[in-house]
Amino acid sequence: MKNALGNIMQQAQKMQEDLKKAQEELNAMQVMGESGGGLVTILMTGKREARKVTIDPSLLGDDKDMLEDLVAAAINDAVNKVAKMKKEKMADVTAGLPLPPGFQLPF
Repeated sequence: MKNALGNIMQQAQKMQEDLKKAQEELNAMQVMGESGGGLVTILMTGKREARKVTIDPSLLGDDKDMLEDLVAAAINDAVNKVAKMKKEKMADVTAGLPLPPGFQLPF
């Protein structure tokens, strides 16, 4: 019994280390969100920090509302890509763990 508890503790510690490593890798990754067929792009980190915004010069006209919508859409695209990337990475790390449906890890 004591040995089984020791094994469980070792597994928990390894999982914690794996999760920390995965979080660090995710934070360092970057994704490109885009809208308007690539006319607006947003470079975003895994921490959901925007690093670069690129707007095609053809959009710098009188239609401010359209440009604002395209920037918002590009940001949303990048945020969704980060979320998908994190979900896939965490699925790899937690593979085989009996987590309840809908359980979210804290990141």
